[in-house]
Amino acid sequence: MIPDLDKLIELQVTDTNLRRLKKSIETAEARRAEIEQEFEQHAFSIREIQNRRDTLNAKRADAEKQIAENKTYLERAERNLKHAQNSKEYETAMRETDALQKQIGAFETQIVEVLEEVEGVEKELAERADEINTLDAKRAEALKEFDAQIAAHNKEFKTETGHRETAFATLPERLAAIYNRLAQRSRDGIAVAEVVNGSCSACYVLLRPQVQVNVKKGDEIITCENCTRIMYIRGRESSEASA
Repeated sequence: MIPDLDKLIELQVTDTNLRRLKKSIETAEARRAEIEQEFEQHAFSIREIQNRRDTLNAKRADAEKQIAENKTYLERAERNLKHAQNSKEYETAMRETDALQKQIGAFETQIVEVLEEVEGVEKELAERADEINTLDAKRAEALKEFDAQIAAHNKEFKTETGHRETAFATLPERLAAIYNRLAQRSRDGIAVAEVVNGSCSACYVLLRPQVQVNVKKGDEIITCENCTRIMYIRGRESSEASA
């Protein structure tokens, strides 16, 4: 009976691996999208900083334009002030001159503040320069590695499927039917469970001492009294050889 039990164990190992590979293949698209999303978040945060810098530079350019225009108006107002014919013209020119000087001063203060903000943004971009320069390359490399992994999983799945068909064909019909029934009934696809520390590793129920002894002998198919899965103890061959 040991050869049949070994075949069942081998079949279970193969099926467990097939389930793992199938899950990896079926979720590949979603996991690939997660990788792209992760890099897109980094790229978005960088673009956000760059856009903030561009906005500040545009604000500074607008302030400089306003200063240039106001200086032109100021020159005209100063000429009017110089050539005023009466007190009314003088007062009007004086008020205009004062207002323009205040506006120019306000825009100059704004430029100083903007330059300070730009300095901070440029510093932040400099600190992330390596990330910015390598982001596209790292993204391409991560996707390349992921695609290679999925390709390997597809290849392994095909190989393991063939291996399973061969292993399943060597089982006696009765055992094959029992295995299929147990595997299809369980959510995890486990039909053959290892005994670990005296308990069934599938349902975690402690086995009776006599059952443990019978499983350890390995000369017949023993099922768990709780979940009915076929049980085995790893390394029983070496134990028997030692005995």
